[in-house]
Amino acid sequence: MNRLEQLKKTGNKAFVAYIMAGDGGLDRLKNQVQYLQGAGVTAIEIGIPFSDPVADGPTIEAAGNRALKHGVTLQKVLEELKSWTFEVTIPLLVMTYLNPVMRFGVERFATECSKAGISGVIIPDLPYEHKQLVQPYVDKEGIKLIQLVTLTTTDVRLDGILREAQGFVYAVTVKGITGSRDEMSEDVKAFMRKVREKSPVPVYAGFGISKSSHVDMLRDDVDGFIVGSAIVDAFNEDRIQEIEPLIHAVTATHSV
Repeated sequence: MNRLEQLKKTGNKAFVAYIMAGDGGLDRLKNQVQYLQGAGVTAIEIGIPFSDPVADGPTIEAAGNRALKHGVTLQKVLEELKSWTFEVTIPLLVMTYLNPVMRFGVERFATECSKAGISGVIIPDLPYEHKQLVQPYVDKEGIKLIQLVTLTTTDVRLDGILREAQGFVYAVTVKGITGSRDEMSEDVKAFMRKVREKSPVPVYAGFGISKSSHVDMLRDDVDGFIVGSAIVDAFNEDRIQEIEPLIHAVTATHSV
């Protein structure tokens, strides 16, 4: 995850791509990761399908359901990652809900993630106040537990989260679930600026980022962007090349 800190120091922006593991079959995951790595993304967030995804919008929920029909599980995803022989040169993150982690066993989860080359984990339904359910185990393996902050996070809670933030802060741009949106409200800019001013680690905007206009609007207020639904749709519809301009809009060096 040092690469993310280096980008922040140089002023360049990070592009984190989200994909649903097993959408269309788990055998597709390797090619998807190789493609995105070659396309220049900074890191890849690998979603684990779950039957009750409280933070997922229609696109990602549908992708998760397709993956579940293929029998994809947390264990199978981690086994798939461990089987790869090609070089992964960017950080891989796992995005999962707490229930699969608890059923898998938290200590085992941390150990297997480490063996699979995972640099960070995102558990959106794990409240900051209960992070000790997972934190000690991932800390032991050198894996970052990524925290989310939202537009409704109180200042007191925000300060607590940022004091202990690891890797990067996942700053949610909407009051709701994931999914592509046409516009973003102006209060999002103020929120991102506030979080970034306080955060000791990079701040990435996520949920609803799908257009270059979103990137242009928030570029000066965040350190990077997380794009999910647009990528999931593009892979599902075999038009992933259409995402490349968005990747370049984020990662291209902009003069000040």
